Amino acid sequence: MPKTFDKTRKAIARKKGAIDSLHQYSRDSKRLHRAQVRDEKLEKIAASRKKNDRPYLERATFFQEALRQNGEQPLQMDVIQELIKAFVHQHDEELNEMKKTRRPGRPASAKEDLLNVKIDKLQKEYQNGFLIPVLDAEENVKLLSRWEGSWSYLTTLKWVRVSSAGQVQPSSFPPRGSH
Repeated sequence: MPKTFDKTRKAIARKKGAIDSLHQYSRDSKRLHRAQVRDEKLEKIAASRKKNDRPYLERATFFQEALRQNGEQPLQMDVIQELIKAFVHQHDEELNEMKKTRRPGRPASAKEDLLNVKIDKLQKEYQNGFLIPVLDAEENVKLLSRWEGSWSYLTTLKWVRVSSAGQVQPSSFPPRGSH
């Protein structure tokens, strides 16, 4: 949480006394207003960053659970490919259910459109190179199994891009731009 407003309010209170005595166009009220706008802007930026980071956190959580089901042992490439396919197609059932419940001749709902876009984006990424933590190295598997859900810890892991053709390329995290 940004604290600029609180700091400014406290500084003005120390200087002047009660803040109730400020008039609308005073320097101090303008200072308070600027601090409040700055805090709102920082909160907005943090919320958008969190929204952009969420898919990568969900992805890391999915593969962490897969490792736990495997006994926290390194995985073979064919198993990794199957896990990626499962992750890419995890919304297919929900999408099919939405298509079945929709009346004939009606346009797709907004949620159905969002699911289509999400699935298409994941499939395209899988063809070009799907970003995942390294799951076939013992050291990285241990690090991923200890991960508690924080964004900053993910940078300590090694990441690769695995294509649908089976090519593996080292990558950096967080990803820069679209791949």
